[in-house]
Amino acid sequence: MIAVVLFVVGAALGSFVTVLAHRIPRGENWVSGRSRCPNCGAQVAARDNVPIVSWVLLRGRCRSCGEPISVRYPLAELGLGALFAATYLILGTDPWWELALGLVLCVVLVAITLTDLDLRLIPNAMVGAGAVAALAILAAGDPGELPGRLLAAAIGGGVLFLVVLAYPRGMGMGDVKLVAMMGLYLGRALAPAVLIGFAAGALVGVAIIARRGAAGRKQAIPFGPFLALGGIVGLWFGEDIVEWYLDEFFPES
Repeated sequence: MIAVVLFVVGAALGSFVTVLAHRIPRGENWVSGRSRCPNCGAQVAARDNVPIVSWVLLRGRCRSCGEPISVRYPLAELGLGALFAATYLILGTDPWWELALGLVLCVVLVAITLTDLDLRLIPNAMVGAGAVAALAILAAGDPGELPGRLLAAAIGGGVLFLVVLAYPRGMGMGDVKLVAMMGLYLGRALAPAVLIGFAAGALVGVAIIARRGAAGRKQAIPFGPFLALGGIVGLWFGEDIVEWYLDEFFPES
């Protein structure tokens, strides 16, 4: 039942996250104001704003003008709902603050993925809000975790900053800030998270080059979504991966 409830909550938040991803990068007010159709400007009625269900019932079109509604909206709602349920099932509720960190991280990563895919931009406001939320949860749940998480953020962000300096065309400062923020949530699990993000990005890059040839080398792709994917894997399995690595290569004597 808890997983079902969290799925519903996540789907509802997914609808809100799409609003954040659209309005924050454009400097629009995201606190108030009802959603409107970008084509005809008609206000979206409450009955047409039920996560996933409304999009299906409307067959993916605006009720007023018939303009297609992007599939990204129901996908974001479904995705965040699934992430919430899976995070609970994998992490459990003990301790509570780890689950809280996981759920908030899912929200932030989905929002950043949407903005980076849409605008090739990782807003400072999202990264900053995510960092503040992580620090607040850690301070309330287990202040003793703060030094290690801050160290992970500093090392992860610092290493990626050097990578950006060496290869500025590949990534940007937004990616550096994102990794640093993820360090607050993941601690030492940040290492496998970043490696998985790099591996996923490299695979997609190779696939593009294989399909388009030399022209594919010049195609810019946002790196934030790959880091977000790594962040989710790190959240769910990062500690297990780190423990496996330490046991395999640094066994206790």
